[in-house]
Amino acid sequence: MSKKNIALLAGGYTGEYEVSINSAKNIAANLDADKYNVYTILINRDRWFYQADGELVDIDKNDFSLMLNGIKIKFDSVFITVHGTPGEDGKLQGYLDLIGLPYNTCDATTSAITMNKAYTKVLVHGIRNLNAAKSVKLLKNDLHDVSSIAATLNFPLFVKPNNGGSSVGMSKVHSVAELPAALEKAFHEDSQILVEEFIKGREFSRGIARLHGKLVVLPATEIISSKEFFDYEAKYTPGVSQEITPAHLTNEQNQIISDILTEIYIRLNCRGMVRIDFILQEDTGDFYFIEVNTTPGQSANSLIPQQVRAAGMDVKNFYGDIIEASSIGY
Repeated sequence: MSKKNIALLAGGYTGEYEVSINSAKNIAANLDADKYNVYTILINRDRWFYQADGELVDIDKNDFSLMLNGIKIKFDSVFITVHGTPGEDGKLQGYLDLIGLPYNTCDATTSAITMNKAYTKVLVHGIRNLNAAKSVKLLKNDLHDVSSIAATLNFPLFVKPNNGGSSVGMSKVHSVAELPAALEKAFHEDSQILVEEFIKGREFSRGIARLHGKLVVLPATEIISSKEFFDYEAKYTPGVSQEITPAHLTNEQNQIISDILTEIYIRLNCRGMVRIDFILQEDTGDFYFIEVNTTPGQSANSLIPQQVRAAGMDVKNFYGDIIEASSIGY
């Protein structure tokens, strides 16, 4: 059996560039070398390139190919692990669709929609047992009356970029006086922002993937942050937050959560692996939706690899199954 050529796409145009590089290193280390020739392609605003023996070789964007030692390398499949734009918001997916190359993530439409937190909340509205925090979406060019925001929503509030990833530009505010600075911080990251009520409770993240044609919900991870919320520092600084995988949940809670996640995945027409973040509200235990991540982090200690191991699955087989699924379009 001939080996498949896999383009492992990493980097991107955001502050999550290094996170993406770490994801790519772990994926490359866990792809079966007997089945796949893996080429890590780095992308930034200036160029898309492959590093070969210290030399940078540019990708031919006409057909996404690579010329190495006089030989043209074409790819059987693309594994996108670019967090943020252009890998998580549908731009790369649209390009790959145009040239007819299969890839591992959701399609362009789903990727673009799930990157927009406000749109996603509208689409998942009405799913049984699913709640969403009350929120207001603001556009950068509009006038922002903090008093009317304060009158509409109950403090404390979360202010966050509508299209951001990894909690960059996010703030928790407790009073009207803190709103202007929080709005400015979020607008620095995005032209649309979301102001939403804070839901007090336990925070979780849980992967779901289509493997061998069947939807598999991975064990949940509970995130306990020593900071006020799970921000960029808490996500990527060792020791700032504690991650418990598998999370301590009752059988009933596990079943309800699995059903909700499955419905979200189907309703949004997801593909490959996604990670869904949510809160179980204190006192009520109600499920509150946070967001869908369509290119979740894949470094060795990231949540999806943790959850795959907790499920008793082999990470190498898991990534292989994701690639094989991408080749047949689900």
